[in-house]
Amino acid sequence: MIEKTTLYDSSHKMRSLISDNSLLLMVLGRFGISLGFGDRTVKQVCEQSNVDVATFLSVANFISGKGRDYTSLSLTSLIDYLKHAHSYFLSYNLPTIRRRLIEALDCSGTDDSAFLIIKLYDGYVSEVRKHMNYENDIVFTYVEDLIKGTVNSSYSIRIFAEKHNHIGEILMQLKDIIIGYYPEKDNDMLNSVLFDIINCEQDLTTHCQVEDALFVPAVELMEKSINASESCYISDIQEDVSNEEKFNLLSMREKDIIVCVAKGMSNKEIADTLNLSVHTVTTHRRNLSNKLKIHSTAGLTIYAIVNRLVDLQDIWRE
Repeated sequence: MIEKTTLYDSSHKMRSLISDNSLLLMVLGRFGISLGFGDRTVKQVCEQSNVDVATFLSVANFISGKGRDYTSLSLTSLIDYLKHAHSYFLSYNLPTIRRRLIEALDCSGTDDSAFLIIKLYDGYVSEVRKHMNYENDIVFTYVEDLIKGTVNSSYSIRIFAEKHNHIGEILMQLKDIIIGYYPEKDNDMLNSVLFDIINCEQDLTTHCQVEDALFVPAVELMEKSINASESCYISDIQEDVSNEEKFNLLSMREKDIIVCVAKGMSNKEIADTLNLSVHTVTTHRRNLSNKLKIHSTAGLTIYAIVNRLVDLQDIWRE
């Protein structure tokens, strides 16, 4: 038995950690660690699964309330963990709850409250999907580029951190609506689904806390390290003209194009929205790439956020 105040370390038996905190079973899965490890230590199990030991221990200790250490973890390993968590929620956990919710509610057509609950749930899942897709496509891409030594001077992890919200809170509100307003029919089944919703809400909240307490400060540490290196700044940030001058050189139509790109529109959708031909949109995007030295959708999205052409919340809502 591990003492409550004792930090988990690499010499502890992995099964001792699970016995101490069963929530770490979810952590194992998101690191891609299979069960059946017998009496092997944390170090042995992680190495066998090609998982960074320090990162696993950072997450396990934080989730278990034993401490916070973001200075020694691997951001590559932590991003893999967060991506696997996103996949779990979007591909398995939330769809499973929806199926069970439909089974527990009376959706025969006579109960409007049942359809309202499903509609609210679907709206919530849509918000979660946009939230996690933004992290996968924009935030994680930004950090992965940092790891490779590519600096995007238009963005920092602080932009994400200041807008980051805890997506588990809305699920908690849905749970309260069901408890407060839905008349009981099959008490056991509905209570079972509510228990699933409560567990999911707690899991999502913990997931967001890992991002806030470990991921964000670890990225900030890397940003400070890179910013301290003059060579990195010169190679990626220093241009013949300043960012402000570049922004002022953009036409209103080019700014409109950037906003549409940030909102996830295709060239055809942009053309329809702005009453342009697809060829003209393509030309504008090529000119933007030349002017801004930004050659990806993610880069233009980050540029739009930093220069206040769009709000981060607007992108999540699109």
